[in-house]
Amino acid sequence: MEEITLQVQRDEQSGRLVAWWDDPDGAGGITTQGQDLRDLQQQITEAVSVHFDEGAAPRRIRIHFVSDPILVQA
Repeated sequence: MEEITLQVQRDEQSGRLVAWWDDPDGAGGITTQGQDLRDLQQQITEAVSVHFDEGAAPRRIRIHFVSDPILVQA
């Protein structure tokens, strides 16, 4: 597999970013979360490495925000 795309959405209750991917072959999927984008990227990398057998992990991981993030400036 060359690439997978994880959907990302902010959980309104916890404020955390939640990412998920459903395996198209029906072999489960990946769900993880992070406090911010940096933490989420680390969690995604770890979850992907655990989900796939050695040598079978995708070379690219795309993250798709279901809704556009909003930057708030004070």
